[in-house]
Amino acid sequence: MRVLFVANPEKAHVLPMLPLAWALRTAGHEVRVACTPWFADVITQAGLTAVPVGRDYDLWELLRRQMHTLPDWSYRPEFGLPAPYDVAHDPATAEWSRLSEGYAGIVDLWHKPASFPMIADLVRFARSWRPDLILWEPLAMAAPIAAKACGAAHGRLLWSVDVFGSTREHFRRLRDEQPPGERSDPLGEWLGGYARMYGGEFTEDMVTGHFTIDQLPASLRLESELPTLPMRFVPYGGPAVLPTWLWTAPERPRVALTMGLSSTDHGAGYAVDVQGVLDSLADLDLEIVATVAEDERKKLARVPANARLVPYVPLHALAPTCSLAIHHAGFGTLLTMAQHPVPQLLLPWDFDAPLLGRRAAEQGGSIAIEADRATVPAVREAALRLLGEPVFQDRATVLRDELHALPTPNELVPRLVELAAAFRSPRPQ
Repeated sequence: MRVLFVANPEKAHVLPMLPLAWALRTAGHEVRVACTPWFADVITQAGLTAVPVGRDYDLWELLRRQMHTLPDWSYRPEFGLPAPYDVAHDPATAEWSRLSEGYAGIVDLWHKPASFPMIADLVRFARSWRPDLILWEPLAMAAPIAAKACGAAHGRLLWSVDVFGSTREHFRRLRDEQPPGERSDPLGEWLGGYARMYGGEFTEDMVTGHFTIDQLPASLRLESELPTLPMRFVPYGGPAVLPTWLWTAPERPRVALTMGLSSTDHGAGYAVDVQGVLDSLADLDLEIVATVAEDERKKLARVPANARLVPYVPLHALAPTCSLAIHHAGFGTLLTMAQHPVPQLLLPWDFDAPLLGRRAAEQGGSIAIEADRATVPAVREAALRLLGEPVFQDRATVLRDELHALPTPNELVPRLVELAAAFRSPRPQ
């Protein structure tokens, strides 16, 4: 079987896909990963075959340029999600006018600019290589266009809470309640234009795939009627070297502090006051391991004596040594820490992080405080609770067990073979 992965040039979107790519590869299937030219090194460093398509762009810079032009009602920074996808955080806001106008805005401001540079080349490659299956991350909407053009089965592979699928379900329900002449679908109309260009018609799978692979356990996942395949998250953060100080167990409780790589990779700062977090723990009998990018480290006025600052450390190696993790509620960071199991203090801000943080806090192994409210007293109180109250460790253990019960990428491969055969178009003789 030939499998094509498609992703925007963003590590947070791509790295969670690669363990499944390797599972397919080691099962004997042919695997290619399509991305923009400058991002090919990220793929080849993982030992996989990259297919550069289209022209280069920076997804973060694209979003920064576009976001300020959204209407006032369509972006609520306290939740981190633009309309229409913020309805996933608060379903009570699911109104037809809000969703239809939100889709019209987000198609023009996100989906078109982020997809257009890849579409023509990706379709050309897909028609030439003829994959049986295309797996794509939810913002790589050139992929379902290519799948429609070449007849491949295709599915989404999530790197977030499925705000995209949840929003679409609300939209379709409300659309069906409207008079026949007032059922506009900006996203479907845009995708349908490309489908017709390549000899097909719009179908709903172009938005949500023939199926969705979700790496979140049920306790953190949004309810959905979409065909969903659960899969265990396998941590992969790129090339890594194990430092000597991680060879032995810490002498004091170790606290990991990380705000992720994406923001500093793209020249943005941290939403969280890292200095305040360090200060809140400075007098406690702890060892703090903080991953702080060099540019952000220059902003610190002081470093506590109990803190070790490093630019990077492989989280899958750090997590088993930790008693507590403090971070931005990033998808990969949260799931990596959850596997060991580590109680977590979540300080979310961006995109789905507030929603994921809320779900994790409801599960019981974490405490979530929005980044702009993470004051020194609030962080200190939450950290002491997480370290001192056994219930958080107990609930973190429950979450760990839930994660480990999910099928591994290797165990999912036979099911993907079946789905590819079921959904791909017949090959011409």
